[in-house]
Amino acid sequence: MAEKKPPLLVLLGPTAVGKTALSLSLAEALGTDIISGDSMLVYRGFDIGSAKPSPAEQARVRHHLVDVLDADASFSVTAFVTCVSELAAAQTAAGRIPFVVGGTGLYLKALLEGYDFNETGAHICFRRAMEGVAERRGNIRIHALLARRDPAAAQRLGGHNLRRMIRALEVVRYGGEHISRESAMQAGRAPYDAFVIGLHRERAHLYARINARVEAMFAAGLADEVAALMACGIGRDAPAMKGIGYKETAAYLAGEMCCLDAVAAIQTATRHFAKRQMTWYRKMPYIRWYDADGADEADLLHQILTDVRVWQEKRERSA
Repeated sequence: MAEKKPPLLVLLGPTAVGKTALSLSLAEALGTDIISGDSMLVYRGFDIGSAKPSPAEQARVRHHLVDVLDADASFSVTAFVTCVSELAAAQTAAGRIPFVVGGTGLYLKALLEGYDFNETGAHICFRRAMEGVAERRGNIRIHALLARRDPAAAQRLGGHNLRRMIRALEVVRYGGEHISRESAMQAGRAPYDAFVIGLHRERAHLYARINARVEAMFAAGLADEVAALMACGIGRDAPAMKGIGYKETAAYLAGEMCCLDAVAAIQTATRHFAKRQMTWYRKMPYIRWYDADGADEADLLHQILTDVRVWQEKRERSA
């Protein structure tokens, strides 16, 4: 008899579609935690621009993979899959259904379909190679390489912190992640028995929500948040500062555009991001889509909970 696959509940959808409110209600109803599948929520201090769940929302339901990294740390799809696999195993062992909520399509596709990534091994080899160069030719050589590839990072870091210089070079070299062509799912070995909830809205409505949310972020103090981060020494070259909303606000604070232009630029970039997310989701035919425009919140929650519990009952009968 084939080994029973571990369960995984996933809620995904484009930015501003309404995942946060629904995820809290689902987690409370199911008695479980939330594992973030958003690549920006891992960064400490990046709250308003990432639409991070508020302290009150995090107090309602425990969240994982939120506020776990500094701004200059890179976060890869490999690290995400590894972390979620460990968290999911711990949730299952505790008798809770692992529940992942997010919108980063590459991360979620890799998790659900079991793609084999080689970035970690390549990164280790790269780090060791750079450490060897430093041993032979000194930190000054690493700093010169960084100055050639990322002058802003080289100026910010100086030439003394070898680990951070190598990390910055690593980000430049491996910043673009690509999913491999073969997956465990394609070979009939999907890593999870997953119930994947997709939340969608009519495009014009979604875009209106995106535009309104960006305006609300500025009203809530996004510019002050970015100014405070930069005052703490976080440069515009830091991985977290390159996220949508942060890079445009930093440009506004630097006098490179006016506030209205920054808001418009963030709205445009966020709408484009939502389109890219939907492109990823179209590659995931196992998503069960629910129309957030077609029902009120209570009815939508009831519909999804009913379907999730049918899935759970089928799992129990097959045990």
